[in-house]
Amino acid sequence: MPGAELSLLWAVPFAGILLSIALMPLFAGHLWHHHYGKIAAGWAALLLVPAALVFGIDRAWYELTHVMVLEYVPFIALLLALYTAGGGVLLKGSLVGTPTTNTALLAVGTVLASLMGTTGAAMLLIRPVLRANAFRKQKTHTFVFFIFLVANIGGSLTPVGDPPLYLGFLRGVSFFWPTTHLFGEFLLCAVVLLAIYWLLDSWAWAREKPVPPPEERKEPLSIEGWVNVWLVGAIVAVVIAMGYVKLGSVYVLGQRMEVERGIGILLFLAITLASVRFTSAQLREANGFAWGAILEVAKLFAAIFICMAPVLAILRAGADGAAAPLVALTSDANGQPIPWVYFWLSGTLSSFLDNAPTYIVFFELAGGDPAFLMTQGALTLAAISCGAVFMGANSYIGNAPNFMVKAIVEENGVRMPSFFGYCAWAAVFLLPLFVLVTLVFF
Repeated sequence: MPGAELSLLWAVPFAGILLSIALMPLFAGHLWHHHYGKIAAGWAALLLVPAALVFGIDRAWYELTHVMVLEYVPFIALLLALYTAGGGVLLKGSLVGTPTTNTALLAVGTVLASLMGTTGAAMLLIRPVLRANAFRKQKTHTFVFFIFLVANIGGSLTPVGDPPLYLGFLRGVSFFWPTTHLFGEFLLCAVVLLAIYWLLDSWAWAREKPVPPPEERKEPLSIEGWVNVWLVGAIVAVVIAMGYVKLGSVYVLGQRMEVERGIGILLFLAITLASVRFTSAQLREANGFAWGAILEVAKLFAAIFICMAPVLAILRAGADGAAAPLVALTSDANGQPIPWVYFWLSGTLSSFLDNAPTYIVFFELAGGDPAFLMTQGALTLAAISCGAVFMGANSYIGNAPNFMVKAIVEENGVRMPSFFGYCAWAAVFLLPLFVLVTLVFF
């Protein structure tokens, strides 16, 4: 879409889908839970129909196919594969949700997130954490911090960890650049949040004085569903290969797609089918696996991707677009980038836009040259990377695993905070931490 020609009115459908996600579960819960897909489709239509009238049907169709073919389908195919394979791994054993056990589980998930992706780590550990805390009454905070750490902060060390870093990898940022340049920021956030969580859960434990259910026998920790462990490894291998293997391009619905990306999508679907085929129904039932969470994510994020297209187009227009005053903040009087501004702007927008395309907008705004950004511009690239990855934790829609974890937890009968309630948790625990990150690093 011609970003320089768009007014901020084109952002109304995006604001509408966000407000629907935030408010309708609170004030029209029955309507939302039964018709959220139709409501999301309505907001998408409210963008596409005016776009067809103003810019022509061909332009609107091009925009729709661009978003769906090049952005949404690769995104949801990867999520589906990780969700299905991760949900087929059963961590067995006598896990009792004490403060120490819970903190250890969150720490393990935080480390695994950079090795198998935030979605993979979240899907692997969310059900064991649910089972370990089934006897607890005060446990909402555990799943909020799970989203903070496992679904976001933990994915900051490799391109496999979180989609923004993967997009940077595809554009030429070396694989281990985030490991070496974001480790300090990662370590500070992880240690501080784990310490706060342990204190908070210890206080809740002392106040609640829970009585764990009696165990007939202590069962050692073990993993069932090893085929899915290998399938998760295959997903990671495919993601890495898509960054190194170049096979040319083909046109799909008029959109130029890299051949390796198309093959990757097909492999993700094949891995999904293999997981379904080789995982017993009994194992998935024991793991509390259900398809509702990924279905909800697929429907809502389809509308989110469509509705945020004009917002991203306005941002890409830079000084020529309606967001020019915002873009002007990123450079000083001499035209030099201001890293802490990049950190907060990329982070704030990543809180409510999907963090992957937001990362690309600011990557391009900073020059888009990976060789320069990895060296002289390293501080700016680190700020963009940390903002996109870390602040995806500020809302349920900042990163897809956030919403997925919320849906799974609620499927298991645990009440999660509302959209604004979760944002309040983030404001209390994350924003002061991000101020500290700014002071120390940027």
